[in-house]
Amino acid sequence: MADIIALDVSMGKSNVAWYHQKNCRGEFVFRHTQSGFNQLLSTVQAADHPIIFFEARIYSSPVEHFCISHQLKYCRLNPLELHLKSENLRRVKTDRQDARKIALTVQGNLFRLTVPKSPRFARLHELSRFYNQLNNDWDHRLVQLHIALEQTFPELKQLFKNKTSKLALNIVELFPHPDFVKLLSRTKLKNRLIKSTDKKLSNMKGFKYADQLLKLAQDAYPAASQDSVQVDEVRYYCRLLIELTKQKEKIVKQMITTAQEDETFQYYVSFLGIGPQTAAQLMAELGDISRFDNANQLNAYVGIDIQRYQSGQGGHQDHINKRGNPIARKLLYFAIGNMIRQQHAAPNHIVDYYYHLKQKRPYPKLNKVAMVACMNKTLKCLLSMIKHHTKYRYRYTDSRSLVKN
Repeated sequence: MADIIALDVSMGKSNVAWYHQKNCRGEFVFRHTQSGFNQLLSTVQAADHPIIFFEARIYSSPVEHFCISHQLKYCRLNPLELHLKSENLRRVKTDRQDARKIALTVQGNLFRLTVPKSPRFARLHELSRFYNQLNNDWDHRLVQLHIALEQTFPELKQLFKNKTSKLALNIVELFPHPDFVKLLSRTKLKNRLIKSTDKKLSNMKGFKYADQLLKLAQDAYPAASQDSVQVDEVRYYCRLLIELTKQKEKIVKQMITTAQEDETFQYYVSFLGIGPQTAAQLMAELGDISRFDNANQLNAYVGIDIQRYQSGQGGHQDHINKRGNPIARKLLYFAIGNMIRQQHAAPNHIVDYYYHLKQKRPYPKLNKVAMVACMNKTLKCLLSMIKHHTKYRYRYTDSRSLVKN
């Protein structure tokens, strides 16, 4: 029987409980330093076929890196699953007791060992999380820009359909107040736009934007003057947003380049509605999905498996449990939307299934219910395609059988 080395991980240190055949062989605390991990390594080397158990937390990355570097067997425990399976034990809360509780819980329950991600998927995962952080920062700065722009030149928002493009941000940075526009003639304004914006503009488009700017500036009634702090604030947020946009584009290119090195990328992009960026992000969040035994496990990982409650004659309406990966769930939801929007480009089983659910009698499904069902079908298709090394293909007979199921 393998020895259990349970770690209660906290900031900068871990409490260790070493169990051999249900008997505690030793307990100690080590810091997450070179000397501290050498102390843990000595314990591991003295144990009999050890397996290291620890909860997945923000402080557990050094411990996982240690396990991977020394090729040790380990299990990164889901904190919620561990809590549910340890409820019958005594509730004494100390760091030392927590390490013991982990050791005693894993002895009485079966936990699957963690399979480390390949370097490629690990890099994709980190790039995806960085991209999402940039997106969150971008959204926050955009709100701040709109608040400041409302006081200086709110009419600028009418100039662009896409208010978040780099061209829009460049023009807002150049002319955050209508007085800056009024100082220039039509021709000088056009030349300034062509020279100063990142996007290449023709003379015709330059004059078009110049005319619109002059018209908006003549009718504008700003709440702040051209030398106010709000003008500097608008320019500051524009520069931040432009830099964030460039950084996002750079990360997307890195994700796609990294994803293209793996065979599974071609299977993702063969699906209508899943482009290179979505494919790279899905690969980053789902990892190597061939590690899942079936589609139900994949659904649970994403968080779209059904949560059902019934007691006696009462019960609640079924919902998805949303305990899985929220980023993967969001990506899949938008991918289904893309498939529906691009339905005229090529036939698609998922679109057929969506309209089947929407038109089903006597109880047509609501839009979100149909979308989640299509997410489920998409995951099943992707898992089958990757396990059988085949690209997506559409046949009417296949679509009919998919709808029936």
